[in-house]
Amino acid sequence: MRMTNFSVKLAGAIAAALSFGLQAHATGVGEAQTFDVDVAIVFAVDFSSSIDPDTADLQRNGHVTALTSPEFLDAISSNRRGCIGVTYFEWASPAQIRVVLPWTRICGPADAESAARVIANKGDTGFSRRGRGGTSISSAIDVGSLLLDRFPGTAERKVIDISGNGENNDGLPVQESRRRAVAKGYTINAIAIPDGSGENPGLLLASYFSDNVIGGFSAFVMVPKAVGDYTTALRRKLIREIAQSGDPCSPKAGARFGWPPYTTIADAQYRAFEWMASP
Repeated sequence: MRMTNFSVKLAGAIAAALSFGLQAHATGVGEAQTFDVDVAIVFAVDFSSSIDPDTADLQRNGHVTALTSPEFLDAISSNRRGCIGVTYFEWASPAQIRVVLPWTRICGPADAESAARVIANKGDTGFSRRGRGGTSISSAIDVGSLLLDRFPGTAERKVIDISGNGENNDGLPVQESRRRAVAKGYTINAIAIPDGSGENPGLLLASYFSDNVIGGFSAFVMVPKAVGDYTTALRRKLIREIAQSGDPCSPKAGARFGWPPYTTIADAQYRAFEWMASP
């Protein structure tokens, strides 16, 4: 009975998220559209009780900066269709889901600035985090998967981007949610937010993400060197996801930007860590 009640509660939260998240937000809010893109990306951003105002600002501003960076826009224009689809939602415990940016097509600077403005104005600030509860990465993956199921158009690839600072401690087992999403052909990538302590902050969490969260074609974890490097890590992560080759681990992906190639998921973690140590 307990699991049944939980499932009903989660289903209601997902339905509420989808009712808003499926409204295409491009040139006009709420104006339903369909569009074809190279990749559809779900930004799944942690806003649980562990996300303080500084960390909330880090995530919100990091996405705003990454979406409007020249390197990001160059990567989009280098693809076959020259457009991507993005949606941005925040998650905490099951049933605590908040869609900030519905599905939006980005084909150039104006689209990117419009999407970034919505995130900047409506994204979490961390000041009302009390009572949000735990960290349910499993429900974040489930919601992200359903948003991809109902993407209003066609996409050559579909990706769920998890941003978080902790392990799954609420809701269903995260491995089951990962299995279901990967079975649909979706990729789950992640960026580990360092806690700012220890010699290698973020690597322990990245290892957990690698073992339990990420999955699908060329899935990888990005590890910032330090908290202040989150924006750089996020930007590089997004560029790899939309690179021409379609493979974030290929030597071609990111070659135009002078970055070393990934070889394996484990290697990707440590190379990303090394990148963040560089200017």
